[in-house]
Amino acid sequence: MAAATSTKTKPASKAGANATPKQKTQMHRRSRTGCYTCRLRRKKCDEGSPMCTACKHLGLCCEYKRPMWWSNNDARRKHKDDIKMIIKRKKLSEKSSHTIQTSMNSPPGLSHSLPTSATFSDPLDRTRSASIDSHFAFGFNSPQSAHDFTPFTTPQMPPDFMFSPFSPYEIDVKTERQMFVNDIPTLRESTTSTFSTYQTPPPPGTILPSFPLEGEWTEQVYSERRESLTEETLNVNFFDFSHGPTMNSRQVAIELDEGDQRLLDHFIQFVLPTIFPILESNQHGSVSSDLILPALQSNKGYLHCCLSIAAQHYKAAMGLQGEEIDGDIMRHRYATISSLCDALNRDENHQEILEAALGLIFFQCCVGRFDDSLPDIPWHQHFQAAISLVQKLDLPRIVSDPNEPLTQAPFNMTLTSWIDILGATMQGRAPTFAHTYREKHLSPTNSSLGLRELMGCEDRVMYLISEIACLEALKKDGMDDITLCQHVHVLGDQIGLTELSDAAPTLPFNANGSLSPKQLTKNITAAFRLAARIYLCSLVPGFSPAQASCIGLVEKLTQTLQHIPSGTAGFDRSLSWVYLVGGSVSVAGSSFRAFFEDRIAQLGDLANFGSFGRVACLLREVWLQADQQATSPISATSEAPQQYVHWRDVMQMKGWDYLLI
Repeated sequence: MAAATSTKTKPASKAGANATPKQKTQMHRRSRTGCYTCRLRRKKCDEGSPMCTACKHLGLCCEYKRPMWWSNNDARRKHKDDIKMIIKRKKLSEKSSHTIQTSMNSPPGLSHSLPTSATFSDPLDRTRSASIDSHFAFGFNSPQSAHDFTPFTTPQMPPDFMFSPFSPYEIDVKTERQMFVNDIPTLRESTTSTFSTYQTPPPPGTILPSFPLEGEWTEQVYSERRESLTEETLNVNFFDFSHGPTMNSRQVAIELDEGDQRLLDHFIQFVLPTIFPILESNQHGSVSSDLILPALQSNKGYLHCCLSIAAQHYKAAMGLQGEEIDGDIMRHRYATISSLCDALNRDENHQEILEAALGLIFFQCCVGRFDDSLPDIPWHQHFQAAISLVQKLDLPRIVSDPNEPLTQAPFNMTLTSWIDILGATMQGRAPTFAHTYREKHLSPTNSSLGLRELMGCEDRVMYLISEIACLEALKKDGMDDITLCQHVHVLGDQIGLTELSDAAPTLPFNANGSLSPKQLTKNITAAFRLAARIYLCSLVPGFSPAQASCIGLVEKLTQTLQHIPSGTAGFDRSLSWVYLVGGSVSVAGSSFRAFFEDRIAQLGDLANFGSFGRVACLLREVWLQADQQATSPISATSEAPQQYVHWRDVMQMKGWDYLLI
């Protein structure tokens, strides 16, 4: 934003009017020894030493020696813009100081409008020549102090009032917003608001209180913010985290030795922000204040689990190898399991044990690499303990009882359901609590388990994925093809019913560039819905990824995934199961493969960790085997459809036992 600077010129005198052409030429000849700042501004320089008057007045750097930026057009243009900005700030500062001086005798106006940058024309710029002789220089790049404003302080306005935390008499707040979509500017807004807080200045020496948090302006801002949150968020008090009051501080009061304290700090700084990103986008801060930090202080097993995960993440992120870091991982892993076993033997603290057990399962989906070699208990063995605890806590009945509708969903049951449904697809079996999901799906008034709020996908779609997993288990048990195809047709219709009210995916951003949690969950639901269709189609006898219907579904999934924010601040790592199901049936030359590799590149190092990194490794192995089969001489001469290389078969062949959610 640059202010146009112009100078007033006085009418030519008679002597000037009668000057000869030679004299006129001499009068308009420009000095070649002026400072380079004035040359850049195309202003006359009085060549004062060590600074010319113009540079001294404006607080600019006066350079008589040829600067480096002079020989580069881009650098010269940038330097000129910087000078314009400094000049404009000075003019606004002079205007503000003038307002303060005049307001001592009469209060300022209640409000006024400030022109936007496109139409701004400051009258002080046109009176520059009137103040050019002023020797007041202001440092715009240094902190302001009371000494700088000495000329403005008077006995009626003591310095401690000038620099107290109180608001000034009149404040002009200019806000500029720029929205970028894929690094392309699409919308720019510029608004200016004026707040007048005039009040009679206190007597000299009065000690003023700090800025009050209550007030009309503050309440208005808070009210507008609450309305915005209500409009965008799903439900800020949806979950029951079983930890009592929310923590208002990120300080964790736990006594640890120096090494473990470093691990805890690493967990809070680097691991915590990657856990439950969908929930965090919808309920800002609840992951840390309502769930993780309270559990760290009250649940010893959970603390050891988090310290083990932190050590594992630190090892992977820093590329470390050695007995010390491996010892930290195993020490806390063993301590977690020991505390769980002790609590199970005592048959107490079921909620805390369940919390730690789910942490052992789920946190592995956020950290670690696919080639971790340290001994560990498989996720599904931990989940057997979690299932037992869920049943002891009677959570399935609590969440499905039509006579006792829940005001808050039990968070541990929601997380258990997420692991149960998608974990069942990892093993080709029916989910443990499939009957509960079926009841929830059929319930007209009590259908939500909180899956949409936690992981982004609509609950009804997740329930149908549970039904597809049940159908796959029945297929393995020998269901005949005709009955199987009938069930596939029915479930396909049910999936279609979930998308009747949903519009096509759009980028999940508001007009001001902020994330829209509701639109984000709609996009994620659409991606899971398409992945569920692909999963369902793969159960049909004779299925092949080369079939036109499958290729069409993969292409549509690719288009949908383009509406999910990418990169390190995006949500690709929350869609590992979707990428696995869709990518495993993408044929050579499919746009999905190029799209997936691009998303990996945008994630950088984060693409190597957790479930997403394991999915990337698994898909490349699936593609390698599928492409080799498609190009083999036998396949080229055979009329039979290409054999489907299932990702689960590749996992078993490689000895991988992953939970990819």
